[in-house]
Amino acid sequence: MWESLQHLSHWNWLAIGTLLLILEVFGAGGYLLWIGLAGACVGLLTFLFPALPWTAQFILFGLLSVLTAVLWWHRQRSAAKPSDQPGLNQRGSELQGRQFVLHEAILDGRGKIKAGDSLWLVSGPDLPVGSAVKVVGQDGVILKVEACQ
Repeated sequence: MWESLQHLSHWNWLAIGTLLLILEVFGAGGYLLWIGLAGACVGLLTFLFPALPWTAQFILFGLLSVLTAVLWWHRQRSAAKPSDQPGLNQRGSELQGRQFVLHEAILDGRGKIKAGDSLWLVSGPDLPVGSAVKVVGQDGVILKVEACQ
């Protein structure tokens, strides 16, 4: 086995890189992409420099794997921008600050309001049906309300 590792050609490195890229297609989540590209780069370098010792090939493979992964991670972090619509897909957050009329009385801290065509569970002080309430927060799917003055 050591003898075969000591005589890796550019074809071996290209095959390793290709195999890793194929495995990435099956759902590795991006982990094997950069290692596969590093293997392909080492294959290119061994094609250009055929006398490159096997120890240098493995060191290059390790360094290029880490370098490509870190560069991609850094690029992804710097490209992330805050959303211009932070409440998107958070249905209850758009209701905060608005006033509604209780659809069902709040008894023992629980009741319901009607917002648009939906009924929402609310928590707050006990109030009768028809009372005006203001949404002040959200705890999962339950809106927190307080009585309007």
